[in-house]
Amino acid sequence: MYRCASATLAVALAASAALFATSGIAQVQRNFPPNALRGELVVGDPPEVKLNGLPTTLAPGARIRGQNNMLQMSGGLSGSKLAVHYTLDSTGQLRDVWVLTADELAKRPWPKTALEADAWVFDFGAQTWSKP
Repeated sequence: MYRCASATLAVALAASAALFATSGIAQVQRNFPPNALRGELVVGDPPEVKLNGLPTTLAPGARIRGQNNMLQMSGGLSGSKLAVHYTLDSTGQLRDVWVLTADELAKRPWPKTALEADAWVFDFGAQTWSKP
């Protein structure tokens, strides 16, 4: 009898954990830094990638976050073409990359160059840009 009760309790806990995990993912809003630009990333043989059609390199320790905000290995994305937000390090290499969800991609306008970001105004709370 003791084993049956334990098994039932374990199934109930697993089901409730799955329910809470699913509902939590749907409500997460990622906050991007003001220096994050939008672009198209094509992952080749890491660390080699193409950003907006131009060859570039992932910085040592670069982080790629998937649509679920979990870290992804660049090797697992080889050959993928992705809509992303990204930041660069001081040497011009890709430092942080976020693969965009459909909702994030729908937020427009979003700067594609540092010149646009310098000229526009960023609302961090709403995660939106506006042109003055």
